[in-house]
Amino acid sequence: MSEKVVIALDAMGGDYAPAETVKGAVEAVHDYPEIKVILVGKEELIKEQLSRYSYREDAIDIVNAPEVIDMGDVPTKAIREKKDSSLVVAMRLVKEGNADAVVSAGSTGAILVGGQLIVGRIKGIKRPALAPFLPSKKGFSLLIDCGANVDARPEHLLQFAQMGSVYFENVMGKKNPTVGIVNIGTEEEKGNQLVKETYPLLKECKDINFAGSVEAREIAGGSTDILVCEAFVGNVILKFFEGVAKTFLSCIKEGIMKSFRTKIGGVLIKPALKGLLGTFDVSSQGGAPLLGLNGLVVKAHGNSKSAEIKTALGQCIAFKENSINEKIKDMVQS
Repeated sequence: MSEKVVIALDAMGGDYAPAETVKGAVEAVHDYPEIKVILVGKEELIKEQLSRYSYREDAIDIVNAPEVIDMGDVPTKAIREKKDSSLVVAMRLVKEGNADAVVSAGSTGAILVGGQLIVGRIKGIKRPALAPFLPSKKGFSLLIDCGANVDARPEHLLQFAQMGSVYFENVMGKKNPTVGIVNIGTEEEKGNQLVKETYPLLKECKDINFAGSVEAREIAGGSTDILVCEAFVGNVILKFFEGVAKTFLSCIKEGIMKSFRTKIGGVLIKPALKGLLGTFDVSSQGGAPLLGLNGLVVKAHGNSKSAEIKTALGQCIAFKENSINEKIKDMVQS
């Protein structure tokens, strides 16, 4: 690709900023020559971190932003009042066309509010939606929505399914991906009012490959490519998934260290176990894009280290290369 993918990285966002965000940016420009990263944040702190690394200087720029939106800040108030914060400045770069995407591991609420107020929604999109990839036995499923709309309506979920299908097909390369609605049973008459009203809309939609309801126990098995739900349910699924993976790993380590015999066994199964645990690592696919905006906004995990930041930056390449926003616009207008 001849044109660089320019990404504004909120260098001050996340539990380990700016050390890990800056390190992630350096690793990203080393591994992805097609990107350019604009580090947005407190200039002196960023320069101090950058001085520890060797990198192509033309691949990283710095834009000073003296303020920081903290996790405890009220999102709407912070976006409106902290106009010189790293997140707001990074989003303005996208809004003004100076960057293709913004990546942040900062406050989810502020990212959601800023995405809508600063970057803006695509005309015709009723609500943007956070869409992370969940690992499964068959690869990955796209969970949409996982945090943006806790009081969604049926027409919102229909658009989530449409946007998710566009994203999955173009990024994962699978034609006509299957769509399921998260439910408490597989029968069509099951579910709460939202699910019951959404089901026929999905069933009648010609833009998607609707496969019916998906129960929670089927998610890890990869029963459908796209999992549609409102944000309350989606966030519970995501956090439960993360918690189970963490607990599972802890229990395995505990079991392996119980005796000399189990330690020997642990050494023997380590390669296979490492691969299995890697498969079910929620953060392995980068952050969650906020689909439906005029530019790409990616929310990385708050506890992201450099590897996760690098992956989230790399994630932006496929988004631009495959013209995801343009295809979502075409979908809305058709």
